[in-house]
Amino acid sequence: MQGKDYRKILLKVCVAAASFCLCAANGYAQEGGRLAPSSSSPLETSSEVSALSELIHDLQTQVQALNSQLSDLRTEQQRASAEARELRRELDLVKAPTSAAPQDTATPDRLGKLEENQEVIEAKVNDQYQTKIESGSKYRLRLSGIVLLNMFENRGPVDNQDFPQLVNSPQLDPIAVSPASFGGSLRQSQLRLQAFGPDIAGARTSADLEFDFAGGFPNAPNGAVMGLVRLRTGTMRMDWANTSIVGGQDRLFFAPLAPTSLATLANPALSYAGNLWAWTPQIRVEHRIVFSDSSNLSLQAGILDSVTGDLPDPGTARYPSWGEEAGQPVYATRIAWSHRAFGQNFTAGVGGYYGRQNWGFNRTFDGWAGTADVMLPIGKRFEFTGAFYRGRGAGGFGGAIGQTVLFNGSFGDPATIFRGLDSMGGWAQMKFKLKPNFEINGAVGVDSPFASEMRQFGATSGYSTPFTRNLSPMINVIYQLRSDVLISTEYRWLQTSILDSGSNHASHINLSLGYLF
Repeated sequence: MQGKDYRKILLKVCVAAASFCLCAANGYAQEGGRLAPSSSSPLETSSEVSALSELIHDLQTQVQALNSQLSDLRTEQQRASAEARELRRELDLVKAPTSAAPQDTATPDRLGKLEENQEVIEAKVNDQYQTKIESGSKYRLRLSGIVLLNMFENRGPVDNQDFPQLVNSPQLDPIAVSPASFGGSLRQSQLRLQAFGPDIAGARTSADLEFDFAGGFPNAPNGAVMGLVRLRTGTMRMDWANTSIVGGQDRLFFAPLAPTSLATLANPALSYAGNLWAWTPQIRVEHRIVFSDSSNLSLQAGILDSVTGDLPDPGTARYPSWGEEAGQPVYATRIAWSHRAFGQNFTAGVGGYYGRQNWGFNRTFDGWAGTADVMLPIGKRFEFTGAFYRGRGAGGFGGAIGQTVLFNGSFGDPATIFRGLDSMGGWAQMKFKLKPNFEINGAVGVDSPFASEMRQFGATSGYSTPFTRNLSPMINVIYQLRSDVLISTEYRWLQTSILDSGSNHASHINLSLGYLF
């Protein structure tokens, strides 16, 4: 700004000088009028001289203002130089031997604060100048995720080596049953993309995509350690002050909680052991009624794709699931109350869903579930979390150990009766936070399809191994070494019961190392 002022003043001085010279030449010409005829009258000459005087007066005023600003700048520079010399002197005193003269006790504190402020400023500058992800639009895009290494040991015939959920019967694959198995995996690592878009109709817009590498294995040597990319969730949001519209593929909003675990990220912990879960296309509306700064009521309602746990056919064509065959979506809702307590939110909610299923030849039945969940802080270090469900035909949403339907005859016979399997289950977790970066979690979950119904349909129930109970207690320790490095160890015990055939047991030990980015 000062440079521009100087240029303006210089231009005005040049204009004034040129005008003065022209006027002087003009006056000289008039005084020696006999040498050349005058082109201006005395009145015009007088007005020009008056204007020139005013211009010179204005220039003098601006020059005085600039001199004043220069004086202030010199004073500020001298003050900054004096402060720098004083800080240098204090720093030299701190570096001097302890036998030197006594120092001001406030000096080390002051220098420490200065160093902390400098570090904070440098960190902010580095964060601003780091390489950003460029999107196809002008709006912000964020990449985050976790690189997760799991080293594990299993004792018993589990259904999956790196994140087991139930115990298989040893008779299914006696060759694979061994006293112990050991392995490692990175396929639970995750990638997340978040986009933050413009405001539309007063609502903030955003989108979110999550992937992992648990989508199967390539047909290659050692393909078990080369997990394929899998889409987990993808949502688009419009958020007003107290209302949101969410569309995409997301978790079950009527069963939102899950136990804490680094050993089980590919599927939520205690899946098929009382923890309902699925990633399904849906659209929902959320509304919050605020009672006070610490209390609010949340209302959610929406429709979901009616998934039933079917395995897709090979190839690229998609065929409808038995739930989609019914020609209508799943209807779901949840209501929850939240209150601030001990610096955390106490939340209690109830919800449920209803969906019709058609298993061919118009053999339909109603699938449904009622849910309840709670998150209760107990002081500043403890937190209790739990969830419960009771439903029918809920295998597609993780209920009944993944079993959805029972039938009493041949699948291809139109006269065969189909019925949704009743089940109930739940889980509970106690969290102990010794420090903000160190926590211990203990949890237990159980899922119990109704054995009486399975026994009634007998061998024609459609399941070669009809599971009637799956129990899974676990305990883990999670330590956040720094903001982006996590270390965890977990022990899990699994007990899965088969209809009228007793129970099978297995254990899982997991060591996890995660790097957040």
